[in-house]
Amino acid sequence: MVLLTISPEVALADEQVKIRAWGLPPQQIITIRAWLKDERGKFFYSRAFYRSDEEGKVDLDHTPATGGDFHGVHPMGLFWALRCTTPFFRLIKRDVMESPFEIHLEVYCHLEMNVMPECSPEASTCLRRWYVAPGVQRVQVRKGRVRGALFLPPGDGPFRGVIDLFGGFGGLVEFRSSLLASRGFAALALAYFAYEDLPETYNSLDLTYFEEAIHFLSNHPKVSRGGVGLLGLSKGGEVALAMASYLPQVAATICINGTVAASGNTNYGDIFLPGISPMSERILFAHNGSYYAFYTYGDPTNPENEANMLPIEKATGPVLFLIGEKDKNYASLYFAKIAAARAEKHGKKDVYIECYPGAGHLLEPPCSPFCPEFRAASVAIPVMRGGELIAHCQAQEICWAKTQDFLRDNIPCSRENKL
Repeated sequence: MVLLTISPEVALADEQVKIRAWGLPPQQIITIRAWLKDERGKFFYSRAFYRSDEEGKVDLDHTPATGGDFHGVHPMGLFWALRCTTPFFRLIKRDVMESPFEIHLEVYCHLEMNVMPECSPEASTCLRRWYVAPGVQRVQVRKGRVRGALFLPPGDGPFRGVIDLFGGFGGLVEFRSSLLASRGFAALALAYFAYEDLPETYNSLDLTYFEEAIHFLSNHPKVSRGGVGLLGLSKGGEVALAMASYLPQVAATICINGTVAASGNTNYGDIFLPGISPMSERILFAHNGSYYAFYTYGDPTNPENEANMLPIEKATGPVLFLIGEKDKNYASLYFAKIAAARAEKHGKKDVYIECYPGAGHLLEPPCSPFCPEFRAASVAIPVMRGGELIAHCQAQEICWAKTQDFLRDNIPCSRENKL
């Protein structure tokens, strides 16, 4: 009898699991297939081939994949490689509180080449991947102008406060904040355009909106005093740098593959930063109809663009850049080096760059599927995000640990110094 097991069968989405099969024919190539259906009804799938040992066992912690969607020993490779049957769709958990993703695993005692096999598997099992730990509370936020969702760990706190910002697809994205709260942070998933009564685009940003969000989070009775952390991806990384540059309540900032100059008009009181216009001649179209957005914004070092640069040397706390070296959206490493050099010139020493070879634009929590390209609602055609499957997903594991360590090390955790 063939058996397939996952341990644990219920886990947080950023946790590794153990996958084993036994009762297989000895020394035979078998197929293990993973699939799930997301909240929109879209199917995602992956598969890898393995050779059973002399006892008819396969243990993904030790047995290398000999083919399929990846090669080598990668215990979470089947999760990394999940891709949609509909091109250019990205797997995003929208309702983090009410239901997990159910990932089905199946084993076939042969080389199964069909995406949707016609025969029944020899064995199957199911893993439930939650994006929120037991006891985490979600609070819908409609306070003044601020729109978002606040995730609070169980207990009285105080908890380190983090504002979580995503990029150019807009709306409210909660899955990273819910995981941060599951790891002990009070995380505010902050919407800033294309949501409820907020502006439809990010072409013009008023930093007083984000300042209001900081005050809301800092004054929550379960949030520690003395400053908040910022975590931003892509356009959200740029926004985080702008907040850190002008708002003294920011204790620590992480920018994931963002720009270091205003890509849209940004103002704060009497301060105005004009946005760098996109340069269409730098957009490269790929054979599959998607495009590379690499270098679409002007060079921040050009004297003509000096007024667009974010003055991160004014940031009161440390700044960490997490960079995918194969980012196809922005010249992220180049931008980060410009920012670090500018900070150094002005005497700011606590700007750090972590660069990951083979990683692309969308560096997300561990076990998130690799997404080299997808279509955002705000863009007419699919955009290449870049990266290589194994290198990118390994980088995600490292980045998630560094993110938590950096925020814990640099955000004060006390009830004193109320803002």
